[in-house]
Amino acid sequence: MKKEASQDSLINLILPLALILGLVLLLSLNVEAGGQGRETTPLETWLKVIVGYLAAGTEIAAAIVIGAAVIRGIAAYLRLLFSRSKQHFDATEGIRLQLGRVLALGLEFTVASDILRTAVAPTRQDILNLGAIVLLRTLLNYFLEREIQQGEQRRLPERQTIENVR
Repeated sequence: MKKEASQDSLINLILPLALILGLVLLLSLNVEAGGQGRETTPLETWLKVIVGYLAAGTEIAAAIVIGAAVIRGIAAYLRLLFSRSKQHFDATEGIRLQLGRVLALGLEFTVASDILRTAVAPTRQDILNLGAIVLLRTLLNYFLEREIQQGEQRRLPERQTIENVR
């Protein structure tokens, strides 16, 4: 058990550091404009237009998902604020965890949008920029998921205590 906890804490330390280091390395690379002068085919032009619309649709979907979650979270918090419930902290934590889950989903949509934008004939610089963006969003998602897991672990003993009292 101690060995597993030690490995988990080591992974929790090394993974974010590796992601940050990768992000710094990607951002420090500066690729020359070697692929800027090449000609594009008509098919490539049409594909870029279609993929651009798909990427915009994905970004709109991310905005709708996140916006709806924020509105739902505000409504739930206001209901909680004006009710005379004794479980204020527990409910607030639940709202926060729910919003965190949806934010993680929204981050996945935005990563998909960035991947779509570089899907058709990317240059090296496009690929490096995509790598940096994906690494940054993966890092954000990692910490968000970790926070959600910690919040759920804190809530589990509280729920068991409440159920045992009943």
